[in-house]
Amino acid sequence: MQKIFKQVAGIDVAQKELVVCLGRLTTELQVELYAHKSFPNSEKGFTALVAWAQRCSQASLPVRYVMEATGVYHEALAYHLAQSGEVVSIVLPSKIAHYVKTLELKTITDKTASEAICRFGVERTLEGWQPPSPVYRKLRALTREREQLVAERTAVKNQLHAEEAEAHGGASTIKRLKKRIALLDQQEREISADIEKLLKSEEKTSALSTLLKTIPGVGTLTAATVLGETDGFALIRNSRQLVSYAGLDVKEKESGTSVRMRPRISKKGNRYLRKSLHFPALTAVRTDPHFKGFFARLVSRHGIKMKAAVAVQRKLLQLMFTLYKTGVPYEEHYWANRQTGAAEKTKEKAAEIIKEPSSLSAP
Repeated sequence: MQKIFKQVAGIDVAQKELVVCLGRLTTELQVELYAHKSFPNSEKGFTALVAWAQRCSQASLPVRYVMEATGVYHEALAYHLAQSGEVVSIVLPSKIAHYVKTLELKTITDKTASEAICRFGVERTLEGWQPPSPVYRKLRALTREREQLVAERTAVKNQLHAEEAEAHGGASTIKRLKKRIALLDQQEREISADIEKLLKSEEKTSALSTLLKTIPGVGTLTAATVLGETDGFALIRNSRQLVSYAGLDVKEKESGTSVRMRPRISKKGNRYLRKSLHFPALTAVRTDPHFKGFFARLVSRHGIKMKAAVAVQRKLLQLMFTLYKTGVPYEEHYWANRQTGAAEKTKEKAAEIIKEPSSLSAP
């Protein structure tokens, strides 16, 4: 009898239904899909799902529950499973979509989708998901709400401009548009106040946001966005992973001598995090000598200012993670002082060599 090496429950999440497939990996590396069932996307359904999975699986091995990040419909299930002590993995839908293409499925249904997710979980080594801190979860919600509100206000302002520029603009329409803009301004101020209050609600969060704001160009909103989107850097292992999570990593494609794609950022990451770094990067280039020099060197190399600005964004994000790991605030003249110190050490060493009598000289 074959021994079981791994057990996975692949879950296709919809608004009202959970379609589940159970699979396992044997010690002979064979993937077996052996059970299917549907449950309602509710608390009762979650409880029934866990009981069914445990009943159909080997008790000596844990069951890993794998699902896609489908908007917000998967969150209630993920929180329930995590609070129950189950192992949960949440996968980006794009990864599942690319994986499904390799299976050459001719029919795509909820059942086949759950089977594909189950196979993906069985074949791949996935990281466990942990619920974010309540403070950082609220920060993420507030910063995203503010961004949507600002986008809406911009659209209304454009509409107001167009209405006022018309030859026969409606006075009542202009009045309503101005009222909407005033309301959106008030709501934006309320959200900003809530963000400030939330950042100060915990000593650790307050200290971390203060630390990040020592970087030129990084203000309260940027610090709140970065902390909210990364769960306070809790799940980030290194700066390279953080850059990839933000979609600021570089992708290239080369094949022989005929295929040579120009390197560009992948943008396959958190767009909120990426967008929050745009204006801080421009401010850093304008006000900080180190970033100004870094930007100038890149522009002189390839002549593309936007490409250099993206590199500054990536550098800012890496710097934030460094400050988080070290707990040391940013020092504006750190690099200049370091170079000066290295030059002075070189001069001192050269002077010592000159003063020392040569071993080859005559006595």
